[in-house]
Amino acid sequence: MYGDPAVIRGMLTEMGDTWAVVGLSNNTSRAAYGVAAALQRFGKRIVPVHPRAETVHGEPGYPSLSAIPFPVDVVDVFVAAERAGAVADEAVAIGAKGVWFQLGVVDEAAWERVRGRGVAMVMDRCPAIEIPRLG
Repeated sequence: MYGDPAVIRGMLTEMGDTWAVVGLSNNTSRAAYGVAAALQRFGKRIVPVHPRAETVHGEPGYPSLSAIPFPVDVVDVFVAAERAGAVADEAVAIGAKGVWFQLGVVDEAAWERVRGRGVAMVMDRCPAIEIPRLG
């Protein structure tokens, strides 16, 4: 349900190439760092979103989604589940076409809100794992 293959494929191949990665910093031991690099290799423009607004993988960072001065296609969420719903709401508010919650990030209420607004969503999945499955 949370990882419909058609929605996953659509987000990765049809929804656009600008992915905001919420929780991305220069901490190389964090999963967000490696997944953002994988997204770049797949041709995505990553936009780091973290309170420190660090430049990561050569891309300037922003302290929040609302601070990004250009359109974002997909918001990839690397925060704890209890904070993820607020990030999903902000993603919808900025006009993102898709919201992607990483492995282990599950928020049923956020899922209902986002999908209810007509925005595509994947939850409890990782794009770095899904990209090779595209074939």
